[in-house]
Amino acid sequence: MKRTILILAANPQSTGRLRLDREVRDIEDGLRRSKFRNRFQLEQRWAVEPRDIQRAMLEVKPHVVHFSGHGEGDAGLVFQDVMGQIKLVSSEALSGLFALFADRVECVLLNACYAEVQAEAIVQHINYVIGMKQAVRDDVAITFAVGFYEGLGDGLSIEAAFEQGKQAIQTMLAGGGIARKLSVVLPDDSPAPLPDSLIPVLKCKN
Repeated sequence: MKRTILILAANPQSTGRLRLDREVRDIEDGLRRSKFRNRFQLEQRWAVEPRDIQRAMLEVKPHVVHFSGHGEGDAGLVFQDVMGQIKLVSSEALSGLFALFADRVECVLLNACYAEVQAEAIVQHINYVIGMKQAVRDDVAITFAVGFYEGLGDGLSIEAAFEQGKQAIQTMLAGGGIARKLSVVLPDDSPAPLPDSLIPVLKCKN
């Protein structure tokens, strides 16, 4: 049986432009190069509104759910409304949603800044959830995702694929990028930014 990966992408008009098309293309290419590429099917939903999430989950019945976009920490993940403007979805709402699909979804990857908050909420119901501890550069987010899915495609466990994603960051050439954040302002006494390879965090259900 094929494992289905559902990609939910959102980049509202008033937010910084992200290379979401590049991310999805690179994930597709990574899976295509992998040893067990025929075991995976990729489904995509673009310009996702909150009401689209549950509909897509029912239609696709995914094993892995990948969110690509912006995060606002405690305020939620950034989706969009019918006018293409920002619509935040709270951790509580996401937790309740994924509780409905806990019997099928194996892993959720939140490729967005400050999404550790949502990962903590979702992992109450889903075995593995990956989030980002802080702001993450666009190129770093893409590199991690590609490394992670290449690992899955080569037959690695979720834990091992997570480590492969982090290693991919470490081997990537340093350079500028667009952070996947909106307006989260850290206090003056906030801790120093983490090394890029330590931004992704894997949460496991107890």
